[in-house]
Amino acid sequence: SGSASWGSSVINLVNTIVGAGVLAMPHALSNMGVTLGVAVILWSGLMSGFGLYLQTQCAKYLDRGSSSFFALSQLTYPNAAVIFDAAIAIKCFGVGVSYLIIIGDLMPGVVRGFSSNVEHGNALFLLDRHFWVTAFMLLIIPLSFLRKLDSLKYTSVVALVSIAYLVVLVVYHYSTGDTIPARGEIHLIKWQGAIATLSSFPVIVFAYTCHQNMFSILNEMHKPSPTRTATVVVASIGTAASIYILVAITGYLSFGTNVVGNIISQYTPSIASTVGRAAIVVLVMFSYPLQVHPCRASLDAVSKWRWRSAGKHSDESAVSSTRGSPTRHSLIVPAKVAVHRPKEEMSELRFAVITTVIIILSYIVAMTINSLDKVLAYVGATGSTSISFILPGLFYYKISSPNSPHHQRLLKDEDDEEYDGSSGSDDDLSPDELRHRSWAEALRQRLKGKQWKRDWTRKLSLALAIYGFVVLVVCLCVN
Repeated sequence: SGSASWGSSVINLVNTIVGAGVLAMPHALSNMGVTLGVAVILWSGLMSGFGLYLQTQCAKYLDRGSSSFFALSQLTYPNAAVIFDAAIAIKCFGVGVSYLIIIGDLMPGVVRGFSSNVEHGNALFLLDRHFWVTAFMLLIIPLSFLRKLDSLKYTSVVALVSIAYLVVLVVYHYSTGDTIPARGEIHLIKWQGAIATLSSFPVIVFAYTCHQNMFSILNEMHKPSPTRTATVVVASIGTAASIYILVAITGYLSFGTNVVGNIISQYTPSIASTVGRAAIVVLVMFSYPLQVHPCRASLDAVSKWRWRSAGKHSDESAVSSTRGSPTRHSLIVPAKVAVHRPKEEMSELRFAVITTVIIILSYIVAMTINSLDKVLAYVGATGSTSISFILPGLFYYKISSPNSPHHQRLLKDEDDEEYDGSSGSDDDLSPDELRHRSWAEALRQRLKGKQWKRDWTRKLSLALAIYGFVVLVVCLCVN
């Protein structure tokens, strides 16, 4: 069983969600107007939260501690698993590289903010972005070699402190009103047009991407009951949405339509704004290992992938979906069901080699390229959309099919637990239930209610996948 606490799970998930993108929220609001902008932030959080919820439901079909996109692919679309994991690896690698580029771009400005005479001294290397990318890589490397995501909970706390400072900085400048001379118009409802709105829509959608680490959190979480996992999702998405809305509104009201993509760069140079830039560096530095973790797992899965012929699934073709009264003898499942076994833990050598390759390649790319805006725009439009919406929706829709042997096995286990909990006991039935039906009939009604919930969840999962395809097309067209 896992050992990660509820709190560390929330901390790591929030740190995965909230990154430097929070500083672009005021600009997104300037294109949409306050009303529409806040509505889009809440809607995007709701859709991402539902995707996380579907991942928690999909994990029920897998053995404890073995949840991953690759494992689900093996049960649903085995011959497409390599494509899914490759997309996840590329997306996480691209985001990790962008973090290194942000460090290289911001640190020279931080040095100038603390020492205005550095350009006239003998320490000109402190203004070289290559020096700072190299220096921070030395700090990041040990964190990238940690096996468990739970081991990063303390660095995630430091990153969240940096986020808190940035939020306080934006709110402070708004409350003091020192940005009023540079403020443009304020629009509560009016937007800047469809094109401007659609250009900001991907920024908000991608700001909630954290799904690549959800399975790791579920694997490491202590007692991952439905209630505990659901509250982790609600707490993480709720916290992120609150931060986004607070920064978006106060930042937009500070500069109006004149706000730019990175609001910290607009503040008058001071110690506070310089510390704010340093806080961004700390934030992305501790967020880099959170991208290495899923990237490493996906690359490991890709390297182990083998083509599976249709014959290997012949035992899943003849599945009985007959379900009668809630007794043990009526819960029929196939005699032979392909059950996913826990994957073998990555060997020390394999773990070290894959991690080293990721670090070296990301370092080389960050040292040779100054901007990955366009590349990340396309990677985000495809990778983030697939991870957040398309894959969770498609996986749950396929694996929860009434004809799926894995679904029937799960139903049998759940129904047996329900049967054992209700058999021979009338304590949990109301007087009316005791008068009008037996305990067996009451159990049948509860199972019927569960089935109704599963059916609607399955329909909504397909709707989420379709929504993901629409978002993907819209984002690519905007790019």
